[in-house]
Amino acid sequence: MDHAHVHEEHHQHHGGGDGGASWAMAARATLHCLTGCAVGEVLGMVIGTALGWGNLPTMILAIILAFFFGYALTLRGILAAGVDLRTAVRVAWAADTLSIAVMELIDNGVIALWPGAMDAHLSEALFWIALAISLALAFVVTTPVNKWMIGRGKGHAVVHRYH
Repeated sequence: MDHAHVHEEHHQHHGGGDGGASWAMAARATLHCLTGCAVGEVLGMVIGTALGWGNLPTMILAIILAFFFGYALTLRGILAAGVDLRTAVRVAWAADTLSIAVMELIDNGVIALWPGAMDAHLSEALFWIALAISLALAFVVTTPVNKWMIGRGKGHAVVHRYH
């Protein structure tokens, strides 16, 4: 049996199909990331709006909190597996940075380009509709990124070694 065939068989055994990562696995990783991002983003918008901040500082706070909560959810799972904090931070950083960055770029891009969405208040339907659609779009765009990373042993593939 040649090396390429053994390699292919190995990939099919671990996760099956295209690139060694299933769409379900990629979707779960993306949903996990999206949860943290959404919590951080909404919290940032609420805090920024409540403090009467402008659009830019509110968006910056929302992005910072999205990264924080995105990493925090992954960290929680890795630490629960008994991994030391330093290793857990490195794994979470490696697993989530690209995923959160893509998600935030799409999410904030949609909100920034959507007429009136940046100026919508928390009490307005437009705010929540734009946020829901932008997060859904971010999920659709980020899932293939996660699938590609997991298929190459990166991203959430690293996290799964600790579960």
